[in-house]
Amino acid sequence: MLHSFPYNDTYSIIHLYTEAFGRVAYMVACSRGKKSSVSKALFMPLSILDMEVDHKNNRDLHRIRETKLCYPLSRIFTDPIKNVLSMFLSEILFRVVRETEPDPRLFDFLNRSILILEEADEGVANFHLVFLLHLLVYLGFTPNAESYKDGSYFDMLNGVFSERPPLHHHFLSIDESKFFARFLRITYENMSLYAFSRHDRVNILQQIITYYRLHLPEFPEIKSLGILQSLFD
Repeated sequence: MLHSFPYNDTYSIIHLYTEAFGRVAYMVACSRGKKSSVSKALFMPLSILDMEVDHKNNRDLHRIRETKLCYPLSRIFTDPIKNVLSMFLSEILFRVVRETEPDPRLFDFLNRSILILEEADEGVANFHLVFLLHLLVYLGFTPNAESYKDGSYFDMLNGVFSERPPLHHHFLSIDESKFFARFLRITYENMSLYAFSRHDRVNILQQIITYYRLHLPEFPEIKSLGILQSLFD
């Protein structure tokens, strides 16, 4: 699940990224009755659901007939750090994933990432950094790590490292670029090996958010960002 907000006293609108239809908005009754086949309590940030839906292409809002959890994400929903990460990343996805066409590669990435977050014991403080970096592959503007050479500058507008500072001001210094080039090698498999200080982690996150904003002009302020940053104080 990406986002939920009340529509009226009876219904909420739930935004989901689905395997079959891409991003879709569904109308869900707010009732929590035991006999309901669609429990609103199942729709938590990043929850993975198996659903039977009434989907019609000429509608903006669709209906869910029945739903159940695919995986019980108990650690994400009960662990304070993982829970805040899920809120932050679902808000990011709600803002940047706009496609209403299915993308199997993106769906698989999201599904795999959520399960890794659920099971991870080490490197959790770096998880959101890995997620945001690798999500760029599916958004179409991932940085070109191969272009790095010692002493180069990272051009944030063009996503490449260059030997000279670009003419615009959206670039990282030589030292920042060297650090960023090292960070670009991070993966879920090695994230526990990256021991960032709080200062470094905040700087990296700010650089990634800036990179998103430069390539997605309508990218808004992320409300949960402050909560996430305070978590690692």
